[in-house]
Amino acid sequence: MATSRTPLVLIHGLWLHASSWQSWADLATERGYAPLAPGWPGEAATVAEARRHPEAVAGLGIDDVTDHYAGIIRSLDAPPVLIGHSFGGLIAQKLLGKGLARAAVAVDPAQIKGVRALPPAQLRAGFPVLGNPANRKRSVSLTPAQFRFGFGNALEPAESDALHERFTVPSPGRPLFEAAFAAFTRHSPAEVATHNPDRGPLLLISGQADHTVPDVVTRSAYKLYGDSPAVTELKQFPDRGHSLTVDHGWRAVAEYTLDWLDRQGIQGHDTAHA
Repeated sequence: MATSRTPLVLIHGLWLHASSWQSWADLATERGYAPLAPGWPGEAATVAEARRHPEAVAGLGIDDVTDHYAGIIRSLDAPPVLIGHSFGGLIAQKLLGKGLARAAVAVDPAQIKGVRALPPAQLRAGFPVLGNPANRKRSVSLTPAQFRFGFGNALEPAESDALHERFTVPSPGRPLFEAAFAAFTRHSPAEVATHNPDRGPLLLISGQADHTVPDVVTRSAYKLYGDSPAVTELKQFPDRGHSLTVDHGWRAVAEYTLDWLDRQGIQGHDTAHA
């Protein structure tokens, strides 16, 4: 018997740097996984450098980012587990639907095509980008106040502001436009193969106080998978906002995620016949 570590790819969403996954990566390593948290195409290695060069990610769309991660996955020795947050959750679903992953967990995932719910809080959270059509080709930063509404609304203001200072980076506006107009786009980049019967297990996680991806959006996405016989589960965390992967309560979400993978028969130390 030969034992190897199961690869685990962490995919961030808009406005958080790849380094925001470090605590999750450390925990996954303790659980036997081989985690990696690559940034989006063009993303600088540090938060400070990313803030100095917002033009490096301007204009990126969902397909650009999906293709980037698909290339990383194909370079691995085995199909990975994917964990994505926000637009990273949408991308994780796309990659799982394409058969490129063993399983996926989508945390507060950006809305996929077919989700029609559009709560007022979500509109307000997206307004810093969607309020100006020129942002489709630009990268956009969030102010501390905008971050508090979209990410940190379930936190004390001081914690939200600290997370904004530590992790936020300029992000492309194009993915938000692509998701917002998915219903009117025949071949939308936000489309996911929800009916694929052969994909691996999928867990959707919702923070029920989330403004950026309200609970009804995640529940609506869950229902779109109803015709697939593949495993699809929904976990809701009460009173948690969009910051649930990086705030003081991140460990509860991460441990639930890794325990869920255990229940699917997927563990960090993967044993195979030599």
